[in-house]
Amino acid sequence: MRRVLLVPLAVLALLAAGCGGDDEGDQGAAATTSAQSCAKDQLELVDSDQLTVGTDNPAYPPWFGGEEKKPWKISNPASGEGYESAVVYAVAEKLGFGRSDVAWVYVPFNKSFAAGPKSFDFDVNQISFEPNRAKAVDFSESYYDVNQALVANKGTPIANAKSLADLKDYKLGAQVGTTSYRYITENIKPSKQPSVYDTSNDVIAALKAKQIDGIVVDLPTAFYIVAAELPNGTIVGQFPTVGTQEHFGLVFEKGNALVQCVNRALRSLRQDGKLAQLQQEWLADKASAPVLK
Repeated sequence: MRRVLLVPLAVLALLAAGCGGDDEGDQGAAATTSAQSCAKDQLELVDSDQLTVGTDNPAYPPWFGGEEKKPWKISNPASGEGYESAVVYAVAEKLGFGRSDVAWVYVPFNKSFAAGPKSFDFDVNQISFEPNRAKAVDFSESYYDVNQALVANKGTPIANAKSLADLKDYKLGAQVGTTSYRYITENIKPSKQPSVYDTSNDVIAALKAKQIDGIVVDLPTAFYIVAAELPNGTIVGQFPTVGTQEHFGLVFEKGNALVQCVNRALRSLRQDGKLAQLQQEWLADKASAPVLK
């Protein structure tokens, strides 16, 4: 069928050119069509009256903030405080939604990028883009480029590590399904089998109990852990990027056209400096640590 259609389309294109059509006009028409497809009333949403956003619970700083409010623990995603919450509301505004039009739903980390129908329009939860994950869901463009980091108990031998080689003989831990665990197995490659845990709380508890020597998490989360969850904790350092820069993306049900409109919103936020402003506000003091090379 495509072969049959290509001939008349090509002929029409030539006729249009002969009649004085210009690129500027064509581009303007395309832009208008694209803009219409991202109109609020044309978006592919779980609930046509609102933007439904998923995330895990507890909602940890610096990604979320505000007073704890049930059903949310630690923080409140609906507060607009914390980097990810602020990004969501900035994207929502670009799509034509007000603060009251955004609804938050609890979605466990591992289920957010599992195949199948979704209860959310998109999920935000420090979810790194990975090709294997992208087979089951769609990802937005990056809203934050991130490095992994190592947290340990102060005064322990591992706290003196200066390189990846120094970590070979230690037992490390991470949350299941995370790029943190993959970084351990593919890049650090310790001699001891790393431990994997269902939740971030379980990982922290294991370190407190000295069942493991250190945990690997993204760098901003590492700052929160040592500030609020692990009084005797220290950030040993951050790890260098290996291969493509790791980045967080918003997660969508596979095939949802909404991702195109959200990408447009993210590009606009990047171009007008809003993303940089939000990173400065919520992450500036949580993105620096020595590099373990």
